[in-house]
This record gives sequence, C-alpha cells and structure tokens, in this order.
Amino acid sequence: MSVGQSIRSGVKWLMVGRVGNRFAEFAFGVILARLLVPADFGMIVTIHVFTGFVGMFTSGGMGQSLIRAKSVDENDFSAVFTLQFALGVAVYLLFFLTAPWIAQYFSNPLYTDLLRVSALSFLLRPVLVMRNAWLNREMQFKSRSLVEVASGFVTGISSVLMAWAGMGVWSLILSGLLAALFRNIWLARLTPLKLSFNPDIAIMRKHSAYGFKIVANDLVTYLRSESKSLLLSKLAGPAFLGLFNKAESLSRLPNQLMMSATMEPVFRAMSKAQDDLDQTKYLFYRSITLLMVYTTPIYVLLWWVAEPFVSVVYGEKWMQSGAPMSTLALAGVFLNIIFPCGTLLAARNRLGQEMVAQSINLLVVIGACYVGLNWGLQGVAWGIVLGNVLLAIHFYWLARQAVPTRLRDLIRAAAPGLSLSTLLCGVLALTHLALGDVRASHPALYLLGMSLSGSLFYIAAFLFIPIPALHSEAARWRQKLSDGMTLIRKALP
Repeated sequence: MSVGQSIRSGVKWLMVGRVGNRFAEFAFGVILARLLVPADFGMIVTIHVFTGFVGMFTSGGMGQSLIRAKSVDENDFSAVFTLQFALGVAVYLLFFLTAPWIAQYFSNPLYTDLLRVSALSFLLRPVLVMRNAWLNREMQFKSRSLVEVASGFVTGISSVLMAWAGMGVWSLILSGLLAALFRNIWLARLTPLKLSFNPDIAIMRKHSAYGFKIVANDLVTYLRSESKSLLLSKLAGPAFLGLFNKAESLSRLPNQLMMSATMEPVFRAMSKAQDDLDQTKYLFYRSITLLMVYTTPIYVLLWWVAEPFVSVVYGEKWMQSGAPMSTLALAGVFLNIIFPCGTLLAARNRLGQEMVAQSINLLVVIGACYVGLNWGLQGVAWGIVLGNVLLAIHFYWLARQAVPTRLRDLIRAAAPGLSLSTLLCGVLALTHLALGDVRASHPALYLLGMSLSGSLFYIAAFLFIPIPALHSEAARWRQKLSDGMTLIRKALP
C-alpha cells in the first residue's frame, strides 16, 4: 500500500471513529444538558484541568516516541509501560493527598471526592496508551476507531442513566472511568502486545529523550488551552465556565472530527519520510488544502446559526452560549494552519521551537481572556480568536524554517477551501434575508433552512466547480456517489 493510500485509509477509519464518537458525545450531551445544570459541567472542566495537566507527565510523550521510532520491539513497549505505570501510581497518591487543598481553594468540599475518584483513571491509562501506540505505529486505525465508537456509547449511555437517577456531577466522573475500563479490555483482545514489567533504564532513557520534548510542548499547549478555564472558574464561577465551555466545545466540533483523524496518519507518514523534504512539503500543504475544504464551510455555517442552534438543541438555560459560539467559529478556521504546522514541527523534531511559540501565545491568551472578562462571554471569545490568529502566524513562520517554502504556497493551499466558503457565505446571507423574521419566531425552521441550503450548495460547488487542486478529490466523491446511485437502482424493484 502506498503512502497516500495508507494515509487515506487511516483518515477514513479515524474519521469513522471521530464521527461516531462525536455523534454519541453530541447526542448524549444534549440529554445531559437537560438533566444537569451548567455548574455541573463547570466543575468537571475544573477537575479535568488538574487531571489533564498531570496526565501529560504520566504519559511522558513516550507513546509518540514509540510511534515515531524507526524500529521498536516488545521490550520497548514493556519498558515504557513500566515507567508510565509507576508514574500513574505516584500521581494517584498525589491527587489523593492534595484533593482537600484544591477543594479549599475553590471553596467547594465536593472537589475532594471528585478528584480522588477521577484520579483512578491514571491506573488504567498506561495500558491504554501502549496499545493505542502499537495500533498507530502499525497504522491499524480501523481497530482503534471501532473501540473509540463503542466506548463513546458506553460513556454516553452510562452517564445519561446515572444523571437520570439523580447522581448529578458524579454521572460525568463515573461514566468516564467505566469507558476507560471498557477500552482497556477490548484493546487487550485486539493487540498482540504482552505487556510486562521491564525496568530497562536504557530503553526508558531512549524514549524519554524525545518524549520529554513532547511533554514540554504539550504542557505549554495544555496551559494555553486550559489556563482560561481556571481563570474563568475562579473569577466568574463554574456556571460562567460551563456556558463558555459549551460554546467552545461546539465551535471546535469540526476540528475535533477532522484534525486528529487527519494529523495522526500524516504524522506517521512524515516520520517515515523524514529524509524526503519534497514528500514532507507535499503532505504538509495537501493537509492544509483538505482541512480548509472540509472544515471551513462548517465554521461558516456555525457563524450564522450558532444562537438558534443552541436555543433549539440545548434549551433556554444555555442561550448565553450562542453568541460566543458564533465568534469562536472564526477562531476555528486558523486551526487548519496551526495543526498541520504543529505536525510538521513534531515530525521534523522541532518541538523546542514550537514550545517557545506556544509559551508566548499562552501569555497572550491569558491576558486577552482576563481583559475580555470585562465584556463577558463575548469578550473572552474574542480573546481566543486573537490568540489563534497570532499562533497561526508564528507557527507558519516556524514551518517555513523547517521545510523551505514560500508564503504563496500557503495561499495556494488555502485558496480552494476559502473560495468555496466565501461563496457559501454569500448563499447563506441570501437565505438569511429570504427567511426574514423566521429566525426569531421559528428558530428550528430557520436552522433547518440555513443548514439545507448551505449544505446542498457547498456539496454541488465542491463536486462541479472545476478547481484544479480539488480535481482528484472531487472526482473520487463523484465516483462514490455514482456507485451509490447504481446500488440504489439495483436494489429498487
């Protein structure tokens, strides 16, 4: 199988996993939003800030090292597993002892038990990381995706049942642990790894060298994304944080669906082609082109329909999330540059430069959100937009140093998606005018009309407007549609 075929197959199955998982997360999230209150979600976000922060150190970035390495064997996996399990035990004890102090800081004693129970995930994580690393290295994304979809439904069903039973915020904590246990059991059946304790210091040191760079970079990235959660939780309260987190998570849905599914196979392909700059450059710009084509139209649609979407799907108590969600959709467009640049820098072992860029941006985001609080949810949302714009500029400057290229190459790569999305924006503007007062009187009808008109136009434009950079991609989809129609005609009497 060629590199292109491997990447396309990987993206396809990771997309299946992402779409299935996000569908379950969205569907069950709607139910949970009506069973729980914003403060419950705000508390979970606060818990995840602490557990996610420490979680980066337990993984040590060594899973990425195992994926990137030119050759590894079972001893490598066992040695890394041994180190990660030891770190997991230490982290659990740390949270168990410090949980009361964290609860006191937030003036809420419930955080003590929530943290102690949530931290049990660190005892399950080492096995999960190792088996996922093996699947990624072998590019067996189909198996991994099926597990993700199934675990997403386990999480959703269990959380809804517990919330319906009146367990409140505990339904979100316990369902996550149940899903982690489920994933570990299934992955153990899918992978041939026989993990054992192997205290080989030399192997640990070898993978820790690259892993340390991953951790340092992920740490800054995490602080950049989650520092605002602590800031908002402390200064504005869990309800404000819950509303903002809902807006941000919904606005990043296109990113969550596409980015990881695309970047993981591309990272593996770039790692294999480390000595081929032309191949690396092609993969870099092609990923930007396709991400722009597939995600930007969704961001454009979200910008128009965010408020009626929140009103119809989540109800009145979440209405304040609509306006910041619309604003944050603008920030999402720049992720189509940020993520490919980050993948390129990681594959070229330029993580130190990326960490500096993330550190600078961390300060920008914290300052922008702090100032933005003066204008409420919308002010914080515009702070995130500013942070993404500046980070995209800085990241691309670093990418140009890693692989010699020109700004017009970026413009050429982004142009197809931006051109089609500009046309889409015009169509949505006309549809908005045609619907008149329907937005206020019948938000569900407005949402349906805007979504249908926008989707149908964009699909037609993508398939039939002759854009050279999209010729092969559009032809592939036209063939799939033709094959589908043929099957339907054969099935009809």
